[in-house]
Amino acid sequence: MERRHVLALGCLATLMPWGVYTEAAAADVPLLLARNLGPHVDPANYLISEKFDGVRAVWDGERLRFRSGNTVPAPSWFIERLPSQALDGELWLGRGRFEATSALLRRAVPVDADWRELRYLCFELPEAAGPFAERAERLQGIVHNMGWNQLAAVDQSRVADRSELQVRLQAVLRAGGEGLMLHRLDAPYHTGRSEALLKLKPFDDAEAVVIAHLPGKGRHEGRLGALRVRATDGREFNIGSGFTDAERDEPPPVGSVVTYIYQGLTAKGQPRFARFMRLAVGY
Repeated sequence: MERRHVLALGCLATLMPWGVYTEAAAADVPLLLARNLGPHVDPANYLISEKFDGVRAVWDGERLRFRSGNTVPAPSWFIERLPSQALDGELWLGRGRFEATSALLRRAVPVDADWRELRYLCFELPEAAGPFAERAERLQGIVHNMGWNQLAAVDQSRVADRSELQVRLQAVLRAGGEGLMLHRLDAPYHTGRSEALLKLKPFDDAEAVVIAHLPGKGRHEGRLGALRVRATDGREFNIGSGFTDAERDEPPPVGSVVTYIYQGLTAKGQPRFARFMRLAVGY
């Protein structure tokens, strides 16, 4: 497959700072990460918000960083408008515009006109005291006092039960959104993957590191057949569908992080019907 052959991760040279693990990469920023909503969770104990199809970014009062710890290539005027308070949120252009957001954030030299369309939708105050309900209220006040329409606090609200939660989900999906986030009302700030933060989407999704390119057969002979990937828990499996012809010709590099969708797990714990979604941004 010419250069699309299996590579060992240890042989990778330093590549672009987004979407690729490298020897020179910064340390991951510790963040709260979501689990999928389980069948017995009572949503009345959570604040509900839309799940935005953006790129996670953390502001520490001095630097705006991706999850990987790499600096977001934002223009100076954007950074200067951010508050001294640490923030966690999503850089977002609008529903259904993830690819445009990804392209914008991949530019080493920011384009001012593009950045003036981008919004920073914030949903957390890192390291702040108190339960999430109080932190969300404080966040609303901080953003209101800034008076800048590119900085927004994500709307948080409650539902009475799972029936109302499903109504809310369907409304978001009809509007072009991708799902809901549920953050436990009484949760203190902490990091790691936790039941304090849950996601609800019409399908499951997750991220994995590309560890090899497998050659195609038949119509795909001479180009990508499947990605061999490693999930965060160490499981390895293949993703062979969901690619465009262009992505099979120029597949995500070995070492990059991809997002895939799936429909539950097999009896052996492997993702069922894993399908490539996109190259993840911010690693």
